[in-house]
Amino acid sequence: KGFHSNDARAVIGNNGLQTLPAAYGADLGLNWKPIPRLYLNAAVWYLYLQQEFVYTDDGTIEPGGKTRREGIDFSARYQLAKWLFADLNVNLAKPRLVGEANGKNYLPLAPTFTSTGGLDFKFNNGINGGISYRYMHKRPGNESYTLTADGYNVTDLKVNYTRPKYEVGLSVENLFNTKWNEFEAEEVTQLRNETAPVDQMSFTPGTPFFAKLRVAFFF
Repeated sequence: KGFHSNDARAVIGNNGLQTLPAAYGADLGLNWKPIPRLYLNAAVWYLYLQQEFVYTDDGTIEPGGKTRREGIDFSARYQLAKWLFADLNVNLAKPRLVGEANGKNYLPLAPTFTSTGGLDFKFNNGINGGISYRYMHKRPGNESYTLTADGYNVTDLKVNYTRPKYEVGLSVENLFNTKWNEFEAEEVTQLRNETAPVDQMSFTPGTPFFAKLRVAFFF
């Protein structure tokens, strides 16, 4: 058992929010190394929050009621060669509002399926780096799932040349220039030419292709 708070404003100005709602969790996992170069981890878990804080379209927070999450986590690490390493993480979850009718009990924006993974390399001559992905599956945008927060799959790349006294590196975010949304939330808006307010998902665009060169000195 622990306590849950995702916003300090619940402490400063209560507004009907419990300052530190209780959180109850349990998990059962397994670590396994079936062969020398392979490491596996798997776990099933459960989390209950006495009150979850949710954001509203005017930038404030409000009590979202009791919530429950159940899920499975899986990760694998494998050394393909002396200089090459692979990793994979998969996370499945079923988040729901407690006490609401079926079909009206989705937890907005709560992840249901996420995954990360990649390949990393490291040579004795100082060259190192890797390529990795991060995936977010689409998820409910509101309690009835009539709105959807889009998913994404973004790939990043990094290459470094490391010596004892300095390092030169190239980092590329969003290697394939994927269009993705970093943040989404339900918001009721009305443009000047619209006759009535529209309930829709508002979003913050994710970073497009971006390359950065870095030089570091160690002393």
